[in-house]
Amino acid sequence: MSASVRPGTTPGARAEPLRSMSVCALIGAAVTAAVDEIVFHQILGWHHFYDRSTTAVGLLSDGLLHTAELLGLCAGFFLYADLRRRRSLAPSHARAGLFLGMGAFQLFDGVVDHKLLRLHQIRYGVDVTPYDWAWNLTGLLLLLIGVGLAVRAARHGTGGPPG
Repeated sequence: MSASVRPGTTPGARAEPLRSMSVCALIGAAVTAAVDEIVFHQILGWHHFYDRSTTAVGLLSDGLLHTAELLGLCAGFFLYADLRRRRSLAPSHARAGLFLGMGAFQLFDGVVDHKLLRLHQIRYGVDVTPYDWAWNLTGLLLLLIGVGLAVRAARHGTGGPPG
């Protein structure tokens, strides 16, 4: 059986900046969902993903969130491994994507889930204003870091060290 070389697996393979960013954005969103679900839902017990029903429904919603987060992590890491295998990973774009995904998840959760849809609040029985500010500013900071890294990556090409 002869050894064949597949396109994209040679040392001179072409980096895929957009795919690298997208894959790592998926991983970033899934990691942030995991931190939210583990820390705030399970350890601190501050809320469930859906708090507008019974505790059993809240626990079910947490389980569904956990399932989605694990699927996102598994899919993201398989796609990441594929980029690495094909030598197509653009590292600086990947880093930008990670932060973009983290910030996007955090802001979406804080603005859409907490305020627009009112699926849950960060905490109950306290003034949520400082929690909302901290939650959303953290998301905005992560997103801005991602934007800054994406701009820098675009200026320097496919993710290698600046030349």
